[in-house]
Amino acid sequence: MNNKKISNGIYFATAGSVWWGVLGTYFFQYISYAGAIEVVLHRSFWTFIILFITTIYLKKWSIIKQILLNKKKTFILFITSILIFSNWATWIYAVSTERIIDASYGYFIFPIINIFFGFIFFNEKLNKKRILSIIIVIISSIYLLLNFTSFPWVGFLVAIFWSVYNLLRKKIDVDTDIGLFIESIIILPFVIISFYFLFKNNFNDFTLSDPKGMLMLFLAGPMTVIPLFLYIKGLENAGLSTSGMIFFITPTSQFLLGYFYFNESFSVEKFISFIFIWIAVFIYMRDLYENN
Repeated sequence: MNNKKISNGIYFATAGSVWWGVLGTYFFQYISYAGAIEVVLHRSFWTFIILFITTIYLKKWSIIKQILLNKKKTFILFITSILIFSNWATWIYAVSTERIIDASYGYFIFPIINIFFGFIFFNEKLNKKRILSIIIVIISSIYLLLNFTSFPWVGFLVAIFWSVYNLLRKKIDVDTDIGLFIESIIILPFVIISFYFLFKNNFNDFTLSDPKGMLMLFLAGPMTVIPLFLYIKGLENAGLSTSGMIFFITPTSQFLLGYFYFNESFSVEKFISFIFIWIAVFIYMRDLYENN
């Protein structure tokens, strides 16, 4: 792998991570006036539209057809469509209810939960550093459970949904963009039916008489797809270990935004737990660096 390719990969992965962590957090918090339900429906619908256009442009219909003819892959993508929708819904709920710091907790622990799932379901080897990082995350979670009023359940759900999603996607080896497009097709009927009930009962904020509001909700699609493509490009060029370390820009940005910009409360119990998590993340990153 040449240096220029790695450098380009680092730029792409960094751009994707910063986009998710800063622009994505600020954007979805800004449009949270529409309510978490309508926002996640728009995110799902406009993501489908964007990916539909890119699929036409990249001429990937034959690949999609092959995947859909495979019953096992189609069934797993049905499950992952529910998981990705649940992940989006939980994260948007967190952003709209001043729980951005809690959501960042989920993305801090997600890679380490992935290691644990990889060991359980794929028989991947665990070295001492990985075992230690898993133990520290468990200690952190138990500590927060003992102080239940401070337990970031939103972040925990985000991590579980995202980790199981990645676990299942790893089993079928489908390109990220194609898989997400098929998932968006699967959940599209549910999204359309939900829109119908929102409009019928006048619970919607999306109206033709509000061009600015229409534009903001439409942008939920590009704000999802663009950072995804950037990060995938970074992963392809810079490799898993480098991109894996860069990924932590996302939860770090979310944490800093939540605390310093949105002035979210941060209890002593959460602070102590986050110290444990940051230690676990440091051990994880050190292991990535040493073994790749």
